[in-house]
Amino acid sequence: MTILHLTARSYGDARAPERHPYAQFVLPVSGCLDLEIAGHGGRLAMGSAAFVAAGTDHAQAATSRNRFLILDMDMALVGDAAADMLARRRFLPLSPQARHLIDFMRLHLDGGARPAAVLAHWAPLLIDALTCDAPPFTPSRLAPLRDAMAADPGAPWTAAAMARMAGLSTSRLHAVFRRETGRTPQAWLSDLRLRQVQAWLADSDQPIAELALRAGFADQSVLTRAFRRATGTTPAAYRRARR
Repeated sequence: MTILHLTARSYGDARAPERHPYAQFVLPVSGCLDLEIAGHGGRLAMGSAAFVAAGTDHAQAATSRNRFLILDMDMALVGDAAADMLARRRFLPLSPQARHLIDFMRLHLDGGARPAAVLAHWAPLLIDALTCDAPPFTPSRLAPLRDAMAADPGAPWTAAAMARMAGLSTSRLHAVFRRETGRTPQAWLSDLRLRQVQAWLADSDQPIAELALRAGFADQSVLTRAFRRATGTTPAAYRRARR
């Protein structure tokens, strides 16, 4: 029977390395994760995904809140050319198409849809988006900035503050964000903050007004408007559905 399984997970302190008999994609939803795969380390954040080959030792650790989608699968689901590429690489840049597919699968999973039903329709598209004509992975110019933003999304991240941390001018920052993410810095930040609020809503009973301030929104009403635009529902309704 072909393995195709989707789960949502959060990670904490480092654990002993593990291995499993199936391949795995690690897909970011919120936060950062330090990964070591076959002795090679890297940080996984919002701009990239990770691939763990079957039978490969790997370990992970995180120091802040995080959430990732884990796609377990047989390599039979991947064509020979993509399999050869994945065998040489561990971290993959996320294209806007792959990011949208991850968002779609996450929303359906969070909304109570059966993972098997979601995967049957969308996992093959996601695998293609992650592997088809993927450019060679090069370190992102924005990686340190995006890691800092993911670790503290509620900080006052103005365009000027982002540009200083990235070592870029404000206009250059916008150009690099557009090239690497397909979005403006503020749109990427808003998405990051909403993802973090979603993780908090699912995992805690903290009042929504407090979550809004903690994530960097002016107040609960601002969060609710942004949340409804992005998801079609309110934070309170989202929390009820998750419970």
